[in-house]
Amino acid sequence: MTQTIRFEGLSVPVSDVARSVAFYQQFGFQVEQSGPQFALLRLGEGTLGLLKSKITEETHTLRKRIHIELSTDNLDELYKELKQKGVVFLEPPHDEPWERAMATSDPDGYHLEIAQGRRGHNVPDSE
Repeated sequence: MTQTIRFEGLSVPVSDVARSVAFYQQFGFQVEQSGPQFALLRLGEGTLGLLKSKITEETHTLRKRIHIELSTDNLDELYKELKQKGVVFLEPPHDEPWERAMATSDPDGYHLEIAQGRRGHNVPDSE
């Protein structure tokens, strides 16, 4: 391939754009565009589009399978900060064989996972 391809982000359907924007802003996402039907959020180099959509039981079940993956340098400190803001976690910081991570879900049930260090490059110490 002679041309460079960059991954810019992804868009997900949500039931309430404003509610989803408020949720993601807790994690440092900045609003680039916002309206009742669509919002474009940015975190670092990546974007997350929020597209107004009707929720059905089928789509709710599928949403639980989608993971939005973020990373930070100090997972335990971020956990404390977010808990103080009222974020409810599905999983507190814990070690997996491949990384240290924690998880919450957004208002529409998307799984938001936050890992320590760059994803796939920060295996916890085995003691």
